[in-house]
Amino acid sequence: MQKNTKKNAEYEQKIGELTADIQRIQADFENYRKRSDLEKDEARAVGRKQAVFALLPVIDNIERALSHRPKELANNPWAESVANLSKNLEQSLSPLKLKRIDASVGVAFDPRYHEAIQFDEDSTGTREVIAEELQPGYMLEDSVIRHAMVKVTMQD
Repeated sequence: MQKNTKKNAEYEQKIGELTADIQRIQADFENYRKRSDLEKDEARAVGRKQAVFALLPVIDNIERALSHRPKELANNPWAESVANLSKNLEQSLSPLKLKRIDASVGVAFDPRYHEAIQFDEDSTGTREVIAEELQPGYMLEDSVIRHAMVKVTMQD
C-alpha cells in the first residue's frame, strides 16, 4: 500500500513537471507568434515606406514639368492628361495613408514638418511663416517621410 502511495506521488510529481513544461512551451510559442507578427508588420511598413519614397521623385518631376508648361499648351488635352498624372498618382497612394504636408504661403513654420532652406532676411515680424514651398513634403500615416523644404519669412 505504501508502495502505491509512493508511486502515486512520483506520478503526480512527474505530471506536474510535464504540465509545467507544456505551459512553458505554450507561452514560448505564443511569445514567438506575437514577435513574428510584429516583425511582419514592421517589414510591411518599411516596404511601404520605401516604395512610396521611391515614387516621390516621380511626383516631383511631374509637378516641376507642369509648373513650366508653356502657355500655348494651357488647354491642350495631352498636356491636361499629363497634369492629371500627378493627381492620379497621389490618389493611388492615398490608401497607403500618404498625405502631403501643408506648406502653403502664410502657414506657420513648424520644424516637425518643414525644413527651412532659405530665410528672407529683409522681413520683419514676430512669427515665422512660409513664404514659398520649394519641395513638397509627405507623411505616411503619422510619420514624416520627407520634410517640406520651404523658404521662411517673418510676419506679424
